[in-house]
Amino acid sequence: MMNTTPRLPFLQPLLSLSLLIIIWQVLASTLNTVVLPSPLLVFDALIAALSSGELQHHLGITLYRLAISFFIAMLLGTAIGVALGRHQKTNAFFDSWLVILLNIPALVTIILCYIWFGLIETAAIFAVVVNKLPNVIVTIREGARNLDEELLEMAEAYQFGPLKTLSQVILPQLYPYIMASARTGLALIWKIVLVVELLGRSDGMGYQIHLFFQLFDITSIMAYTVSFIIIIQLIEMMVLQPLDKKSQRWK
Repeated sequence: MMNTTPRLPFLQPLLSLSLLIIIWQVLASTLNTVVLPSPLLVFDALIAALSSGELQHHLGITLYRLAISFFIAMLLGTAIGVALGRHQKTNAFFDSWLVILLNIPALVTIILCYIWFGLIETAAIFAVVVNKLPNVIVTIREGARNLDEELLEMAEAYQFGPLKTLSQVILPQLYPYIMASARTGLALIWKIVLVVELLGRSDGMGYQIHLFFQLFDITSIMAYTVSFIIIIQLIEMMVLQPLDKKSQRWK
């Protein structure tokens, strides 16, 4: 017998979010302290920041840095990951480099980039890319190791050429790995961007949060954090999740 109950994909997340807000409100009312403002106070601060235009300004700058760093890291990481995955000798030679990059703390990389290149935009972007790049390489390398050899041999037999082989044989097989790297990378990279802005930029969400920290303005800190979480969730639901579902169609 078929289930005729209508599917409401947004109902469960909405209920979960409502429960979270209720718990937040109960805790804020019970503790009655400035270190945990209520959802209503945070919402008022969010509206005030939107009305002044400050939130849009700093949010836009942070999203710009996030987008540039994300695409550079994904492009370089995919290319290097494919190269390491398909060539064992190259992978063996550079594997120790990859392990070192994976284990260097993000904070150290950011500080070194600012010391070496100065407190400039290029240093900020470079620091984010360096921190994200090893994770992309590792994921794509595993995908490249699992490519269907018969399809590659077929492409060689039909003389596809390097570009056609890459676009029609290699990348379609790597698509799930690319999506996995993109989804996990987005969650990682925006956190790194905020630290980069906190340490060495004069604008952006990280800079503003650091300023609010100095002023002990916890309500504004939470308001800016909520706004950024909303944007990231929208990107996840409207862009990454549909693309991820597309990558799973073959199943």
